[in-house]
Amino acid sequence: MLKYFLRRLAILIPTLLGVTIVVFAIINMAPGGPIEQKIQQMRFGGGDAGSSSGKSSNRGSEQGVSNEIMEALKKQYGFDKPVHERYFLWLKNISILNFGESFTYEEPVLDVIVSKFPVSLQFGIISLILSYLISIPLGVYKAIKHGSFFDVSSSFILFVFYSIPSFMLAILLIVAFAGGSFMEIFPIGGIQSELFDELNSWEQFLDRVHHFTLPLICYTIGSFTSLTILMKNSLIEEIKKDYIRTARAKGLDEKVVYMKHALRNALIPIVTGLGGFLSVFFAGSLLLETIFQLDGIGLLSYKSILSRDYNVIMGLVFIQSALFLLGNILSDFAYVLVDPRIDFT
Repeated sequence: MLKYFLRRLAILIPTLLGVTIVVFAIINMAPGGPIEQKIQQMRFGGGDAGSSSGKSSNRGSEQGVSNEIMEALKKQYGFDKPVHERYFLWLKNISILNFGESFTYEEPVLDVIVSKFPVSLQFGIISLILSYLISIPLGVYKAIKHGSFFDVSSSFILFVFYSIPSFMLAILLIVAFAGGSFMEIFPIGGIQSELFDELNSWEQFLDRVHHFTLPLICYTIGSFTSLTILMKNSLIEEIKKDYIRTARAKGLDEKVVYMKHALRNALIPIVTGLGGFLSVFFAGSLLLETIFQLDGIGLLSYKSILSRDYNVIMGLVFIQSALFLLGNILSDFAYVLVDPRIDFT
């Protein structure tokens, strides 16, 4: 077993290298790099950063910038070296967790990413916990009541919500409950009130709940539905097996049959998603963060791509890829904990 996980860890390194090589090549081939963004700011006093994306850095004279300034900008941003040399230099720096400096924010990339953690991390952790706390009991109850009015009606409601895109659901919730056209119960955006620091601990908690309710519904509804249906179907398949018939033939109570014998094995497919808990550090959604005015990882990723902030893009890709690969390994480990019969050797 240990050899299997060591092999997986060994494969993780070349996989990460492959991902970073592909992304590094793509962003460097894309038109409109950080030099063009800087020139645009110099010419128009910080105008729209995305409007120069079609221009090449070799057209300095056409843009009204001298060759000396162009060379100075290339040296400042490290573009005076070939692409492969820049990649190996970046690779050398990340070995000591130095992701470089953001071209846009003019501060270390790691500091920029960490500054966006609070929003994404809070929503990621809470939505993950709520998904499992609600989905597993609901899925079990739906399996027990399979075919009943409760099962059919709850499935219909779940699929209706699942079919609505999260950004559309966000708009509907704002219109209905945030002063759109009906009720004004929740705030329209942000994660806290302006007077948050003046509140006591309990009032601060209630204020956060007040601000978190609508976006949290949108973050959770997709995974909540799929987990519930997966839990129900997994348990239904499990109770059809011979060992469950044997347990019933022995006269065991139905609760014991379901909760002690069937549930543990039915949880195995659910465990697949547990390794993804590492992704809660980067639980960002551009549309939801824009609609609810949240400054998180999703918005940072979008702005970094628009402004061609290569160092931030590479930092986000590297960390997210590493967490995803580690999460897959942890999922395998969780399989073994739930069912010792599984042997990856």
